[in-house]
Amino acid sequence: MGITRRDLLKLAAGAGGSAVVGGLVLPSTAWGAVRTTPRGLPTDTWMSHLNGSLSLLDLTIPGTHDSCCENPAYGTEWSHTQNWGLPQQLQEGVRFLDIRCNGLQGAPDELGIYHSDNYQHIRLQDVLDQCRSFLQAHPGETVVMRLRNERAGGQALGDDEFLRRVDHYLDGLGYRGLFHFYGWPTLATARGKVVLLADFTNPWGLIDWSSGRNDYVDTQDVWEIGGLDPLGAKGQYIVAQFDKAFLTPNSPRMFVNFLSYAGGYWPKLSSQALMDHTVYPYLNARTQQRARFGIVPMDFPDFHVNVLQMLIDKNVV
Repeated sequence: MGITRRDLLKLAAGAGGSAVVGGLVLPSTAWGAVRTTPRGLPTDTWMSHLNGSLSLLDLTIPGTHDSCCENPAYGTEWSHTQNWGLPQQLQEGVRFLDIRCNGLQGAPDELGIYHSDNYQHIRLQDVLDQCRSFLQAHPGETVVMRLRNERAGGQALGDDEFLRRVDHYLDGLGYRGLFHFYGWPTLATARGKVVLLADFTNPWGLIDWSSGRNDYVDTQDVWEIGGLDPLGAKGQYIVAQFDKAFLTPNSPRMFVNFLSYAGGYWPKLSSQALMDHTVYPYLNARTQQRARFGIVPMDFPDFHVNVLQMLIDKNVV
């Protein structure tokens, strides 16, 4: 079982604001300050230091799972997956966002951000405005966004209604110009844009998400496993996906490797155990190895800053 958040905070206090526990690094950097990775990349502009001719398929892109689920009051600790808000996630180097929507009560054209049927008290336009502000200030960067029809609870939407509301955002609210829609782009093409991964039924020929494998992505997102050691089994899935990405560098698909796990554990506990026993040891043993691992979403990157920065640094090994 992983260390509790209360114990983590005690460790941080005893270490002058930062602590290291296995794969964990508690941050001491104040919000708004710019970090630099071990290989010298500023986390807020790391993509701008890469060659624009690279395809996004050639990159390692750290991300967050259920990116807007910051407050356990909006659900429970089960639905709590992040401590950083989106602006700080982007500042710290996160470039993939997992955005899940249902209808917004009392707003017939809008979408709210949900974890299952738990509303996270943020709207899709708030997410898009935060991404646009970041990209305007950092035009060399891009954000990859999974936009999902969550289909949960009393605000669940059918395919046609979800599509109508997305279209309202694109044209009625003027967000179309923020997005790149079709096919995996080069970094030069994607800069200043949100690359949309459509996890909703559409006739538009977008980059289609899959939680398995399709023409665009090859995803590991096992979040519930039976048996005596589910976290050990999840770790094996994570390692297998890292290895697959490494061994097939010319794949036309984006590899996606979720480091998050639920399956009867609080997300912070499963995250800590997986980082300590699987993710950190795997990456730490390969810091000098050139590899592209694709999109790697995680819970609580503020507890795992060194893992986040290891992933960023994979792009310049």
